[in-house]
This record gives sequence, structure tokens and C-alpha cells, in this order.
Amino acid sequence: MSIKSDNWIRRMAAQGMIEPFEPSLVRESAGHRVVSYGTSSYGYDIRCSEDFKVFTNINSTIVDPKAFDAKSFVDFRGPVCIIPPNSFALARTVEYFRIPRDVLTICLGKSTYARCGIIVNVTPLEPEWEGHVTLEFSNTTPLPAKVYANEGVAQVIFIGADEVCETSYRDRGGKYQGQLGVTLPKI
Repeated sequence: MSIKSDNWIRRMAAQGMIEPFEPSLVRESAGHRVVSYGTSSYGYDIRCSEDFKVFTNINSTIVDPKAFDAKSFVDFRGPVCIIPPNSFALARTVEYFRIPRDVLTICLGKSTYARCGIIVNVTPLEPEWEGHVTLEFSNTTPLPAKVYANEGVAQVIFIGADEVCETSYRDRGGKYQGQLGVTLPKI
């Protein structure tokens, strides 16, 4: 296995792997500094859309991945999401991904957010998975925290296999295949 370079990422993006695709690393937009997004040396810095689900405990329910209560979230749409102290929010990427059969991705949060106590969690994108990525932002601080939409939040690292996998995410009918919005837990 090997980590793929920016040239490989550009080639794959031309085949529809990432849409919309930003071929360079953007650090400024409309004359303002932004948290960078786009193609980097060995990965792609993804953006968060303006669609958020902010966790709330107004119903005093138990968080159960096997029976998740959708009423535990408040839907929010906007350019900046404020996450309550010691809480979290879900969002989705601006980018839609189509992962090739011989590629696995790992996604890590950007240091700009990590240094503010905001942890970005994304599970690996498996071979032949496609969709908008659901992002989890954990605010580990005792203060409200901001997340900016349409700016970089995490970096996807592409790992190419020496051969294609025997069974892909699509082959086994993965439950998150083709997700379009912020997707809650499923079993």
C-alpha cells in the first residue's frame, strides 16, 4: 500500500472521485483568510457544508447507537455553527466522494480546530463507498465553539492498495452507501 500524491489525487478527481474539486490549496476567499481547503501534498482538505445537526439534551434521552433518538438534535443551517460546551454537532462535507475499488481513505481533523479543542471525527472511507461524508465535531471545551461552513475542517489521506479488494463497501451493501445529507447512526 502507498499514500497517494497530489498528482494522483488530481487525476482521480478528473474521473469524478471528488465533486466539487478544488485543484489547489485555498487559503483566501473573497479577500478574507479561511481555514484552508483543497488539494494538499498527499491528501485533500475537505469543507463542511452549511447543514448541521447540533446535539441537545432537552429530552434527557440516553445516547444509544442502536436506537438513536433523532429528537436529540436541533437542525441548523448557516455559515457558522456554534457548538455548546462539552457537546457535539454533525455536519456533512461540501464534497461528494466516489472512492475507487483499490483505495482506502483515512480522515484527520485540521490542526486549526484541534488547537481550539474541537475534534473532527470521520471514519475511513472504504473502497467503492460514495456519498457526502458525515462529520462529527466534538467541542471538548467548557466554552461555546465555532465551526465555519465552506472552509477546511479535515484532511482526507488516500491510501492505494497493490491490488483491488475482494469485497468492497458497495459489494456488501453498506448501510451508508450514497448518503446525501447529514446521516444519523443506523444499524
